[in-house]
Order: sequence, then structure tokens, then C-alpha cells
Amino acid sequence: MATWVIGDVHGCWLTLERLLERIGWQPDRDELWMVGDLVNRGPSSLAVLRWAFANRDRIKVVLGNHDLHLLSRAAGLTGAKKEDTLDDVLAAPDRDDLLTWLRARPLIHHFGPFVMVHAGLLPEWNIERTCALAEAAEERLAGPTGDTLLRAISRGRKKGGKGAGGDDERLATAVAAMTRIRMVDDEGGAQLGFNGVPGDAPRGWRPWFEASAVRLQGYALVFGHWAMLGYYRGHDVACVDSGCVYGGALTALRLRDGHVEREPVADVAVVPG
Repeated sequence: MATWVIGDVHGCWLTLERLLERIGWQPDRDELWMVGDLVNRGPSSLAVLRWAFANRDRIKVVLGNHDLHLLSRAAGLTGAKKEDTLDDVLAAPDRDDLLTWLRARPLIHHFGPFVMVHAGLLPEWNIERTCALAEAAEERLAGPTGDTLLRAISRGRKKGGKGAGGDDERLATAVAAMTRIRMVDDEGGAQLGFNGVPGDAPRGWRPWFEASAVRLQGYALVFGHWAMLGYYRGHDVACVDSGCVYGGALTALRLRDGHVEREPVADVAVVPG
């Protein structure tokens, strides 16, 4: 039995299919974790989402920012962006089943010594606070007032900070960090607009994971979202986003021994790098 973690798919179905063949994934034997952003910018978001839904009892998926954008568009809370490739999902006859399942996905997956999140965590959060915030946000998103939280997330998606304010703002800020963070400033606040490499960041900024309280508690962190960082391994930390939709590759990391497999992008209609 193996546990594989796969990076940001972004609707690149053909590449995902080939990567699954490469790693020899056996759904009745192996575990498969997905770091989120199943959809958008690649050509086959609907195929990826249907595959995930069909295998929903065999895979672990956390929400990414593009998954949340799809949910916001479906709810009429935000408009299309120029790079969106979501129309096939929104027009699908089975969209309600697919989106109801997607909306109920967790924001983190915590199992044993591993914590998987799409983007990252605020450095000050320990595992107890991380789980409490994630569970509160997940319950809201999947519940009858989920659209209210989605609207708050969309409204403050690049605001960052540490999440002071009312309940909606606090949870929206937590979700923004979990799905968008890459760097923090010298006070530990999330800087959500930055998407470059760490060396290009302003003085005093640092990658979110360098002083993560969860990591200092002894947990290993696995995440995606940071295509410019690419595949990265440090002590108890791994980024598995190798920029598939931007012309890179889709990465699978085997947790037991750190073995890595990469599948070069095979999908044609991808966002230019």
C-alpha cells in the first residue's frame, strides 16, 4: 500500500490520467491525496471533477482557490475571469452533484504526522487552532449560509492579514490563508498578492512554512499552489505544485519514502507560462 500526494491538476485530465498510470495507482490498495485546484485554466475541468467524484470514497481532496472560485461562480457571487475554463462544468447536467460534493471538501487533511493544505497556514497557528478554523469554515461552506462565507472570501481574497473582525471576516481570512498564502511579512501577516520566488520578495518577508507553529509541533506539511516555487522538499515540508497548467509537469510524491514521479503536461489548451 502506498500513499501518493498529487499537485495542482487545474483541469489537465490527460496529464493526470498518465500520471496515475505512471505511479500504478490501485484504488483498492493505495491512498491518493490531492492538494486542491482540481479545476480551471486547463482544458478538461469537467473530466477531472467527474473522475474525482466517481472516486470520492478512494481519494482525499482539499479545497483550493480555483475550486472556491468555481463555487462562487456557480452561486452567482462572482463573474468569469479571462483565464477561466469552467463553462463545461457550469453547463454540465450533473453539475449540482459535482458542486455539492466539491463544496463539502475539507480545507486541510490531517492524518498521523502529515498535514495537507492547498496553500498554507499562518505561522502562529498551531495544529489545534488550524483544525478548529478549518472545521468551522468547512461547516459553514457546506451549510445553508455557505454563500455568505463564499461572498466574504471573494470580497477579501487578497486582503491577507491575521483575521481580526467578525466571524465572517475571521473565517474568510482563515480560508484565504489556507488557499492563497505563499509569503508572510515580518509581523507574520499573510501577503496574498505575491506569487514569485522567495528571493524576489520584499525584505523581511519569508515563506509561510519557515516558522509554522504546526511544523514546530512536529508535523510534516504538504501543499501546492506555488507554481513559481515548483517542487520543493525541505525538512518536514513539501510543495508539489510543479506548474502543470503553465507548461510544467504534474507531480506525485510518495509519503512513505519521498519518492517522486513527474508527468510532463500532455494537455494542449493550457495557460501560457
